[in-house]
Amino acid sequence: MPSWDELKTQLETLQTAAAEKLAAVDSADALEAWRIAYLGSKGAVKDAMARLKELPKEVKGQYGKTANMMKNALAKAFEEKKSSIGTAAGPTGPLEDVSLPGRSPRIGHVHIITQTIHEISDIFGRMGFEVVYGPEVEDEQHNFVDLNIPAHHPARDSLENFYIESDLHDEAMLRSQTSTVQIRIMENTEPPIRIVAPGRVYRPDTVDATHSFMFHQLEGLYVDEGVTMVDLKTCVDQFCKAYFGDDVQTRIRPSFFPFTEPSAEVDVLFHYADGSTRWIELGGCGMVDPNVLESVNIDPEKYTGWAFGLGIERMAMRKHNVPDIRMLFESDIRFLKQF
Repeated sequence: MPSWDELKTQLETLQTAAAEKLAAVDSADALEAWRIAYLGSKGAVKDAMARLKELPKEVKGQYGKTANMMKNALAKAFEEKKSSIGTAAGPTGPLEDVSLPGRSPRIGHVHIITQTIHEISDIFGRMGFEVVYGPEVEDEQHNFVDLNIPAHHPARDSLENFYIESDLHDEAMLRSQTSTVQIRIMENTEPPIRIVAPGRVYRPDTVDATHSFMFHQLEGLYVDEGVTMVDLKTCVDQFCKAYFGDDVQTRIRPSFFPFTEPSAEVDVLFHYADGSTRWIELGGCGMVDPNVLESVNIDPEKYTGWAFGLGIERMAMRKHNVPDIRMLFESDIRFLKQF
């Protein structure tokens, strides 16, 4: 067993060697390597402290006190060296000016089409209409047959629709109009019925500034006793004033749809910055054809009703002066953040 003098000499030698190597350290990486070698959990100082339990009682106290003093001295020297190397190196990343105001994170918002749907639905909700929804994958029964569109009608041509394979229906298709929702509602609801149905519809149109193969419609339906064309015109006129402004002018001109009789188109007169005006079509409307009521087991002798289908993109574009429908779906943040 070594004597106390020999043990003391070993501790002094270890401290001197560690101090010399610490003095030669000139980088943060080298300093970390020195710490691991001497002050780490498997370092030289830890090994020296571990010898304490093997020593005889007469030298254990002196050895422990000296070893602790060595450990504290090296730890203090390490902190001083660490501070000096950090000051010399200075910051390595970009400087932040903490006096500058903070940058608010960019927060997204609802898409302009969804905003328009919510706004329109809210207007009709205040007029007593319930908002309902229907499936986008439909069958020909709901999309054509129950809407009084015969098999030979050009609207049923395969070039005018997206027919698909589906386990849901034998003759499945992507709906070409939200009028399918009025059929589904009338099949399961007793009059009076007052609903609006927003949703996507699909037609293989050539994409240009005013057409797309996917767009949104809002279907409206009112069925009750004594419902007339006057009620339809009043409702549409009040909606247009609520959405576009009190000074807007509307007109209803004759048209034809298989599922309404009489049928009409809804136009709105828009005023432009250059002083010009133009009538813009918003959609079709009319009194529900008696054949449609019969197909859903509603007595046309007792009940009458009217329906309309308005283009949601068309309304959004006219209200916000958007010149091209494609801008609504290009996901250009520069455009979308304006709304």
